Amino acid sequence: MKDAFGIPQSLLVLGGTSEIALATARRLIARRTRTVWLAGRPSPALEQSAAELRGLGADVRTVPFDALDPDSHETSLGKVFAEGDVDMVLLAFGILGDQAHDEREPINAVRVAQTNYTGAVSAGLVSARALQTQGHGSLVVLSSVAGERARRSNFIYGSSKAGLDAFAQGLGDALHGTGVHVMVVRPGFVRSKMTAGRPEAPLATTPEAVATAIELGLRRRSETVWVPGALRVVMSALRHVPRSLFRRLPV
Repeated sequence: MKDAFGIPQSLLVLGGTSEIALATARRLIARRTRTVWLAGRPSPALEQSAAELRGLGADVRTVPFDALDPDSHETSLGKVFAEGDVDMVLLAFGILGDQAHDEREPINAVRVAQTNYTGAVSAGLVSARALQTQGHGSLVVLSSVAGERARRSNFIYGSSKAGLDAFAQGLGDALHGTGVHVMVVRPGFVRSKMTAGRPEAPLATTPEAVATAIELGLRRRSETVWVPGALRVVMSALRHVPRSLFRRLPV
């Protein structure tokens, strides 16, 4: 169960090598989280991530998980919930893709959509049902400001995040009153390995800043978290810019 401050004692990370997820796990471990499951494709990186968190004093286990194999989600995630209650599920997997390349090779665009949206729908529903069965817990979904309005520079990725965001909001409404809390996190440009080499956008943030915002959101039982918070105002304005003008903006 969560402690009096809303901090989970047990955490399941879907996307166990995500920099944001690991920054969040480190922060929560420092605040009393004691059991962590890292779900991801078996790899040296996944084992290295687990070893790092064990070094911080947590009981860390890994579980095979592939976003592109929805048929396996009930079995793989079911094994985790069979071991005991999970206080928080962090849905943190996703790929950025390469917009120009993916436009030329549609199969790559499909992979972005299947990972970021289809895989998340499957894993999110499996996790939500398990949390509802146990009667408590939080499902934290990493969305993106890219999903707020499609941009020429990354509309394939942005459209997948728009779908994920809408799904997570609807799921939160469906679970209202069940004891399960759904929180959507919308970071802006995050300085990470995934974005290395790409032009940095205004109001850029870091995995550690996102982790801090997630912890605060858990304490407040927020439904939506923007990182940084100023993006809420920026995106509210951009949503209402006429399309003829928006397409000329350097975004």
